[in-house]
Amino acid sequence: MSPDELVYLGILAASIPVGFLFRYLSPSLKQGVALLLGLFVTIATCRLHTLHSLFTVLATWLIIKYNWRNAPFLSLAWTFLYLLFFRLSTWFGLPPPTPFANAIQLLLTLKMVSLANEVHSFHIMKKEDVRSFSPSPLIGRLSKEPSLYDTISYSYCYIGIMTGPFFRYQTYLDWLQQPCPQSLPGRIPCLQRLQFVPLYGVLFLVVNYFFPLAYVRTEEFLECHFLFRLFYMTAVFFVFRMRFYAAWCGAEAGCISAGLGCYPQRALSKPGGGPTVISPPDSPDTYDFKTIQNIDCYNTDFCVKVRHGMKYWNMTVQWWLHHYIYANAPFKAYTLKAAWTMFISAYWHGLHAGYYLSFLTIPLCMGAESALESTVRTKLGPVGQNIFDWVHWFLKMRAYDYMCMGFVLLSFSDTVNYWTSIYFSIHVVAFMCIGMGKVLKGKGEKRERRLEKEKEEDNQKIKTEN
Repeated sequence: MSPDELVYLGILAASIPVGFLFRYLSPSLKQGVALLLGLFVTIATCRLHTLHSLFTVLATWLIIKYNWRNAPFLSLAWTFLYLLFFRLSTWFGLPPPTPFANAIQLLLTLKMVSLANEVHSFHIMKKEDVRSFSPSPLIGRLSKEPSLYDTISYSYCYIGIMTGPFFRYQTYLDWLQQPCPQSLPGRIPCLQRLQFVPLYGVLFLVVNYFFPLAYVRTEEFLECHFLFRLFYMTAVFFVFRMRFYAAWCGAEAGCISAGLGCYPQRALSKPGGGPTVISPPDSPDTYDFKTIQNIDCYNTDFCVKVRHGMKYWNMTVQWWLHHYIYANAPFKAYTLKAAWTMFISAYWHGLHAGYYLSFLTIPLCMGAESALESTVRTKLGPVGQNIFDWVHWFLKMRAYDYMCMGFVLLSFSDTVNYWTSIYFSIHVVAFMCIGMGKVLKGKGEKRERRLEKEKEEDNQKIKTEN
């Protein structure tokens, strides 16, 4: 493990026991101490680069304060343009940001855009309440506009400050105002979330040792057998998954120990978004931490479709992308909206060409699976559909293996060199599936037209005989 990864691990490990202590603090003290801890972590790891995040927060607060009507658009434009400056800061003679500063900036971008949208909704609903003379029951609705101190406290709250998960400002407020946090579940769900982390860690270290990513960039690798080169992406994606499974489960445990995102099960909370149903405050209930769930390890591995795999991976960020990017995409067609969302996701991750090559392959794979589902799977019996799903699952995992290579190799040349070494196999399979779907769809339409014509001729014949 690199020194940076050890620092990440240390911060994650420390956040879990610290979180249990926050259950005994008053709301105001909880807010202040969480802010101080977050600032300490930020300054200790980012030093001078802390100014990037601070500048982002202050400018976003000014946008919200003085132009709440256009705050959703302006905050998105501002934070994403600043991401460009942040990543190109060396062009302006500034020192390159540290990986820690980059991680904090990424999460902060999500928070600021979400905060602007929440404040915008608050003002809209406030106007509607005045017109109707009664407050409307809105899930997760703010009761007041956040102050500068509130905004900074939310931005630099120590929980998930550089590892996630993303959580809304309303979720943060609910955490501060929990009436009896000591009575909420903590130890058992925390241990449940951590139970497989040692296994993920061991698998990451072992498989990464035998299949290092650096080997892909060597001339020796290109001389290996095609099947070995093809298999290598499976090993790389396995290492990639184990690393993030361990990190995100640990980050979720840090949220659970502090009680963040704890809501009654009947509230039907969504990862990232929080409750979707109003739950009576005095009703007895069991609780869950769905709001801060960032990874569903089992379904990530064993769901059948590419589009479903996206929903179970980095779940809180997927919620953000769906509500703030996909829903406002400048296109109506599903494929174009998906491509636009993947492009924005790639930009959010960074400027490396590998991100764009990988993310923009996803809509192609989604189109391929839709083409065969509508023309092949729907016409099969139960056994045939079961076999189809197993083949679909296998191809889905290979598609993610393939796209992962661009995500980790980063550069255009390294990504294309690897994809070339395996003859762009997933792209070829995807285009073949789309082509096959079009052919089968065309044949099906011709058959339907023929049957319809024969039916009309039979009806005409019957009328003639009568």
